[in-house]
Parts: sequence; structure tokens; C-alpha cells
Amino acid sequence: MKSRLLPVWRPITFVFLLAPLLTSGCQQRSSSDAAASTSASADSRAASNADTWQELFDGTSLAGWQGHRTPGVTPAGWTAENGVLLRSGAGGDLVTAEQYANFELEFEWMVTAGGNSGVFYRINPDVEVTYMSAPEYQVLDDALHRDGRSRLTSAGAAYGLYPSPEGHTKPVGAWNQGRIVVDGAKVEHWLNGTLMATYELWSTDWEQRVRDSKFNEWPQYGRATRGHIGLQDHGDRVGFRNIRIKVLP
Repeated sequence: MKSRLLPVWRPITFVFLLAPLLTSGCQQRSSSDAAASTSASADSRAASNADTWQELFDGTSLAGWQGHRTPGVTPAGWTAENGVLLRSGAGGDLVTAEQYANFELEFEWMVTAGGNSGVFYRINPDVEVTYMSAPEYQVLDDALHRDGRSRLTSAGAAYGLYPSPEGHTKPVGAWNQGRIVVDGAKVEHWLNGTLMATYELWSTDWEQRVRDSKFNEWPQYGRATRGHIGLQDHGDRVGFRNIRIKVLP
């Protein structure tokens, strides 16, 4: 975790139909047939919802976002500019108004030279600071920031716990494609189409890694089964765009 003043950059523009036919010669369906039809319709709707993506950033405003533990209040330093959700000044982490349990999250990110940020998930709103409860997808300029010296804290890593492979970030000034999948205890971090880190929450391996890290100081770390999604204010200029989520069962 990190800070540095960096040059300004400009982000790149970024029925159910029911029509029963009734005829005098038709027999009424049995109750079991009706129940089966109702169940099939519910399954169909559930499958449709599972495939539905929801935009978390409309490209023009901070609607649907707020500060950590400040419902309805957007922290200073975050703005919507040219289709980019931009952290350009101090103000604190920005989190979704909604909470999510299982989901697939896609987003694009760009940092300035030496820049550092992150994406938190399952943030417990009761903790004082986001990182005391929420795992983090690291957003970083690996080449120039000191955190890039360790794969545990490099781009795409599960910050401080699970390392990411080297060589998958795009040059500073280009957009990177991030993806986080959280399904029960299973978590995946993706960067530009490459699986960067995967782990299982609350597993023996995970518990040991937490005990051996600074997160051991915070008993709520990684324990929430649902929570807010957050964008980190780490003191650097960073942009996010095309942020969308698909809720999983």
C-alpha cells in the first residue's frame, strides 16, 4: 500500500408473454401439469436473470456509488469524466451502494506512471476501513511502483496473499481489462484474459496465509459472505470504465 503524486492524463473516451388459447373442446390441464409449467417458467426466468449484466457506472455520474460508511454521500476526489470514473483527488474509497454475494465483475482500469489502486469486494460496512474486511484485486503499474517488486502485491494479485504471474499488464496509458469472479468460497482474478490468481476463502491454505500476513490483525478480514464493491483511493490518479456485474446464484 502506497502513495505518490503523478502526472495528469486524460482518459480515452469510453414477456414474459402469456397467451393461452381456450377452446370449448380443450380439457383443463391437471394441477400437476400446471405446477410443472409454473416451475419451468420460474426456472426460465432465473436462467435469464443469471445471464443479465448490470452496469455499475453509467459513464456520466456517480449514481449508485457512495463513500464507505457514508450512505448516499459521494467522497470528494472522484468524478465522472468522458465515460471514466476517475480518482483525481483525495477523498477516500468509493463503494457501491448495493451489496453483493456471488458475482462476476468486469471492468477496465488505467493508472499513471507508478500508480496504485485496487478493487475491493465483499466489504463489510461495519468495519472502520474497507481493507480491514475486504480482499483486494491489485491495480498497479508493476514497472515503477515498489509493490511491483513482489508478485504478492503486483497487478492482478489477491493483495498480500496470492501472487500473480508477471508480464500481463499493458503499458501505462493503455486500458487493462480486469475480471473478478466470486462464487461462494471460490475466487478468481483475471487480467487481460489471463487467470492471475485463484483461491478458496476459509480453506486451510487461505487461513494459514491470513495468519502469516498483516490481515491477521483484523478479525473480520475475508469473513463476509456479501458486501459492497469498492474502488481504492490510494493517493494516485486512476481511472475505471465499463464496470458491470452479473449476479450469480
